[in-house]
Amino acid sequence: MPVLKGPALNRCRAVVLAAALSLLLVPAAAAAPGDPAPTVPPDDGSLQQTIDPDQEVATDDVVLEAGHVDLGPREVDGAWTLMVHDDTRLAGSVWRPLEHAVIRVRDAATQQVPDDPAYAFLGVPPGAGVHVVPQTQDPDVVWLGWNTQDPSVLDSVDRGVTLTLRGVDGPGHLVVYLQDGGFGEPDVLWDSRALAADEDQDLWVDVNTHTHANWVFAEPGVYLVSIAATATLVDGTEQTATGTLRIAVGDATDPAQALRAAVSAPGPDAPEPTADDADPVDGDGTPIWPWVVGGGAVVLVAVLLAAVARGRRTRSRALLDEVAP
Repeated sequence: MPVLKGPALNRCRAVVLAAALSLLLVPAAAAAPGDPAPTVPPDDGSLQQTIDPDQEVATDDVVLEAGHVDLGPREVDGAWTLMVHDDTRLAGSVWRPLEHAVIRVRDAATQQVPDDPAYAFLGVPPGAGVHVVPQTQDPDVVWLGWNTQDPSVLDSVDRGVTLTLRGVDGPGHLVVYLQDGGFGEPDVLWDSRALAADEDQDLWVDVNTHTHANWVFAEPGVYLVSIAATATLVDGTEQTATGTLRIAVGDATDPAQALRAAVSAPGPDAPEPTADDADPVDGDGTPIWPWVVGGGAVVLVAVLLAAVARGRRTRSRALLDEVAP
């Protein structure tokens, strides 16, 4: 089989994007919980997988820039959590905590936006370059999707899982969408621009589903993508886990910056994640935040003792700010 290089390869990639950037699945993950459970018929065997209940959890720091990677909920030591299912290793698949994995989208993923009004939702001018993780696998680009196939999910979840986009911090916006075979209308699942308007960013995923979509990054740089996974269990209880995907977009973006970036859980009273510099350090490289927090604690104790001594209050309320390490 001939190997495409240079202009021929670029033309091939442009054709792929013009055909909806991939051969896409029927958007089962976009169905509402009240709708009949849809069936996802993969066009080949690439989306059929079984996850071992005893699969290893690896906690080393890694950069995943090629091969198959899924975001998925699972139960770990009785706790509901979101993790990365890393299927890139020849030695076998492992689960990874989100804080120990960086998804790297190399410049090989760069595509030009088609001159077609159907793609105006991307918010990028026609002909402009964007980094795209396509729904069908490109061997030169990391293949990012999600699954609800861990045995702990199959055993405990009633019907499915709701994945909610909670926050995106990055140099540009992120759009995640599906399209049926390049002929149907694009089905936008997540759009980071809608977060400012508090628009619904929920995505229903049936149990035992494995799906890939188009991830389009408007600009290169570090992206922190915060997601929540919520499910009703068979015993009637509800579980929610939150986590943040660390994504380094573009060859010039240092994955170590994404790994070090401080993350704050998004919410009505919490700041959005920040992909700026790592935690401040002193001259010998030691983080300075413990000293700042410790000094603040001493001041707080002194103030409380003074208040008690004056007898002005017999009961106090302490307001503690959460500090991310």
